[in-house]
Amino acid sequence: MGAGIIWLFMMIIGIFLGILNGNIVEVVQAGMDGAVQAVELCFGFIGIYSMWLGLMKIAQRSGLIEGISKKMGRFLSFLFPDVPKEHPAMGAMAMNMTANIFGLGNAATPFGVKAMEHLQELNREKDRATDAMCMFLVINGSSVQLIPATIIAMRGSAGSSNPSEIVGTTLIATICSTATGIISAKVLKRWM
Repeated sequence: MGAGIIWLFMMIIGIFLGILNGNIVEVVQAGMDGAVQAVELCFGFIGIYSMWLGLMKIAQRSGLIEGISKKMGRFLSFLFPDVPKEHPAMGAMAMNMTANIFGLGNAATPFGVKAMEHLQELNREKDRATDAMCMFLVINGSSVQLIPATIIAMRGSAGSSNPSEIVGTTLIATICSTATGIISAKVLKRWM
């Protein structure tokens, strides 16, 4: 509700200032152009998301995701020592992280929600987040991205001549942000 009010307020101010400055035609035209660009951008995403979501579904059905979860087991146990190794939260978190590594934020979201539901089952104080929940939120928010598929798709839709040129810098930036988040969460855990 709050965000909707903010957007409404910004639109009303824009229209008011357009009328006040005698530029209402330009304001209306900018609104129409923005709507057209939004639709074009969304259609540009359909192809890339369909491909990656399909690959993730194939990987899930083939057992590849489960295999990745097992390979990530030691790392996940270090990050989430309070979560039992065979608990469904571990699989959901591994799938979320895998989807995020491939830059599929929308594909990662259902796994993230499921992981939080499983982590809440383990939570003794239902009105307070556990250390595992906080760590997962940090990792999900910073997420290392090997292939930033969403950004590549956006750059391609916007007409970039080389939409994938950001892969290296994105990888470095997300490794730094994730490492900083993990270290911060581990350090702050000891103080709380």
